[in-house]
Amino acid sequence: MAISWLTVPKREDLPEDVQTLFAKAEKNLGLIPNVFKVFSLTPKHFMKWFRYYDFLMRNEESDLSRKEREMIALAVSSENRCEYCSASHGAYLREITGDPVLSDLITHNYRRAPLSERERAILDFAVKMTNTSFEMSPDDLQPLRDIGLSDEAIFEVAQVGGMFNVTNRMANALGWKPNEEYYHQHREPKGAEVSGQADD
Repeated sequence: MAISWLTVPKREDLPEDVQTLFAKAEKNLGLIPNVFKVFSLTPKHFMKWFRYYDFLMRNEESDLSRKEREMIALAVSSENRCEYCSASHGAYLREITGDPVLSDLITHNYRRAPLSERERAILDFAVKMTNTSFEMSPDDLQPLRDIGLSDEAIFEVAQVGGMFNVTNRMANALGWKPNEEYYHQHREPKGAEVSGQADD
């Protein structure tokens, strides 16, 4: 199955830095994300995009938790009907939380998911930014301030939301397909396999 409507370069034709990143992903994830493969059509753009994405989503000094950032990614991707990011970040959120259900609830309709007050305010902002940013006013920042977010943290919420509004649109417009593995990953609650073995 084609993973993009554009040309996908052969791995052996890619620059060394891209091949190194592919090898690292293969070792750590057990797969090369299709987004890497399709983005490598423009290797310099890909490497710069990846460094920003990696810092934004995995920086340990962030004011937002990894869970919160993945929830933003998923809620925004759902609003944009992005198959690629809904599948991949649904898997990442299941891995982080150990919860096999939360990702699907956020994908279907985050408004009905069991979220904390902080999580709901963050996702409300990111989703409004996605759908009607032209209508937003200073009042839209107040719920985030009410839950204790600093201006720096609010800026980060907007950056994560903005990142996925860009990649969602690229993925939708260029026919990117997610790795099939994402749909199956981390579907069992943490400890379920261990408990099952103990019962044997």
